[in-house]
Amino acid sequence: MTALGQHILVEFYGCTPEILNDVSTIEKGMVAAASDAGATVINSTFHHFSPYGVSGVVVIQESHLAIHTWPEYGYAAVDLFTCGDQVDTWLAFDHLKKTFEARNYSAMEMRRGSKSMLERKDFNPAMMQTAHHANTEGFVRNVWFTDKDENQALSLRYTGEVLFREKTPYQTVQVLDTYGYGKMLTIDNIIMCTERDEFHYHEMIAHPAMLAHGNVKRVLVIGGGDGGTVREVLKHSSVEEVVMVEIDEAVVRACKEFLPSMSSELHHPKLDLQIGDGIQYVADADEGMFDLIIVDGSDPVGPAEGLFSEAFYHNCYKALNSNGILVAQGESPKFNESAFVALHHCLNSIFGKESTFCALYHATTYPTGMWSFQYGSKGDVHLLNDYDETRVTAFLAAHELQYYNEWIHKASFALPTFVRKMLHE
Repeated sequence: MTALGQHILVEFYGCTPEILNDVSTIEKGMVAAASDAGATVINSTFHHFSPYGVSGVVVIQESHLAIHTWPEYGYAAVDLFTCGDQVDTWLAFDHLKKTFEARNYSAMEMRRGSKSMLERKDFNPAMMQTAHHANTEGFVRNVWFTDKDENQALSLRYTGEVLFREKTPYQTVQVLDTYGYGKMLTIDNIIMCTERDEFHYHEMIAHPAMLAHGNVKRVLVIGGGDGGTVREVLKHSSVEEVVMVEIDEAVVRACKEFLPSMSSELHHPKLDLQIGDGIQYVADADEGMFDLIIVDGSDPVGPAEGLFSEAFYHNCYKALNSNGILVAQGESPKFNESAFVALHHCLNSIFGKESTFCALYHATTYPTGMWSFQYGSKGDVHLLNDYDETRVTAFLAAHELQYYNEWIHKASFALPTFVRKMLHE
C-alpha cells in the first residue's frame, strides 16, 4: 500500500428528502455501510435538526464516516476515511447510494499520507500504556433529536430506534425513546410531550379552571390525542361527560400503544372520543353545551393553525354555557410572542378584559421553558378570586398531583413585568 489512508468525498444528488430527514434511517445506514466495508464500529453520534436536516459521524477503528444532509435539496455530503488496506470504502459508498435512493452522485478519491513523503519513526507502542477496544458488546450510539428554529434549539438523546412513525394526511407522527425524558411524542419533528415532564402541561391545562369553577360536568377537549388532558379532567368526580375531538387518529393509536401513562383513560366510559375536525365540531355545536372547553392544540401551523383564529373562539364562546370557561394552549411569551399576544387580545375582545386571564408555567421540553395557558370566563367565575384553597387541598390529597398545588394556582397568574407590558396590562 502506497498511502496510509483512503479518503472519499461524495456528493449524493436527487435523494429522497424524507430519507435525508430521518436521523434513525441515516444512522443505521451509515453504521451498516461501515460494516459492509469491513470496518469495526466504535460509536455513532447523530443529530436531527428541526425543521429538516441530519448531521452525524460514525467512528470506526479504522477512522470515520461523516455526513450532513439537506433534504430540501435532496442532497447529502459524505466523508469516508479509512486507514490501512483492510477496509473497502467503495463498498460503503454503494450501500449509502442505495440507502439514500440517490439518482446521481459525484465522488473524489484521495490517498492520504503518501509513504513516499513520510519517514518511519522509531516508535514502539508496547512502551506506552494502551487500552484495547474489544467491541464485544456492540458500540455506543449517540443519536440526537433536535427541536429548533433559526435562533435556538433543544436536543434530546434517544436510543436510535423509532418506536412509531406514520406520515398521515395532516402531519408526521413519531414516538421515540429518549434516555433523559422517557418516551417522547413528536409531530412534524416538534416535541409534543415526554413521559418525564408531561404532567407540567396536563395538570395545568385542567385543574386551575376546573377547581375555580367547582362543578364542571360537560367538557370538550379539542386535540389532546395523547390522552393526558382527558386523564386529568376525569379526576374530577363532578364530570359526567368528556367529548374529545382529535383530528389525527394516528396520534391516538401511537399513544395508546407506546404512552400508556398518558393515554390510560382513553377507554373511560365517560369519554366520547371522536376522530374529526375540532374546528368544525365547535362550529356545529349547539349553544351552551359545555361547562369547559379545553383547546389542547400544538403551535399555529398545519392542522392547528385554525385553533388560533377569531372565528374559532367566537364559536367556542357560543358553545359554552352561561358560566363556562375556555382554556387554550397559549404559546410562549419568549418563543412565539406574536401568537401569544394575538390570542390574548382575541380572547379579550370576545370574553371581555376582566374575564380574560393568562397563567405561566414551566415546560422543560418546550422552547425557552416558559409556556402559557390563556383563559376566557363567560360567566362570573374569576380564575384567581374564586380559588378555594380548601377545595384544592382536598383534591391534591386525593390525587397526588406532581405539579399543580394551591401555591402554583395563585403564582401562575402573577405575570412578570415584561409579559404585562406585552399584553398591555
